[in-house]
Amino acid sequence: MLAHCNASLETAMGITSSERVGLVARLFGKLLKPTFFGEKPFPKNSATDQSYIINGNPDFEEEKAKVIRQIQQFAEGGAQKCTTNIHAFFGKLTPTEWATMQWKHFDHHLRQFNA
Repeated sequence: MLAHCNASLETAMGITSSERVGLVARLFGKLLKPTFFGEKPFPKNSATDQSYIINGNPDFEEEKAKVIRQIQQFAEGGAQKCTTNIHAFFGKLTPTEWATMQWKHFDHHLRQFNA
């Protein structure tokens, strides 16, 4: 989960990017955007982009240290730390939307593991 969250943060900060999904998925992205950016937590069993599926067995302590470092960089960087890249599913996002997505994504996984 930590490696998965690290990959998401790297996208939000523009360190990496993911490829745009097909036209049908883009249309669904626009329709589902209010659900994902509203006040409710992310829905359980939401689809995961293939680029965020982690294979292998990442080292827990390394990923933990990395996620702490990246959260600090992301939080301290403010809006300037958010990417201007297009989100693969939702399209163009504002810095506030990128930040909201990261907060909700982490909240989703912390709830998943009762942390």
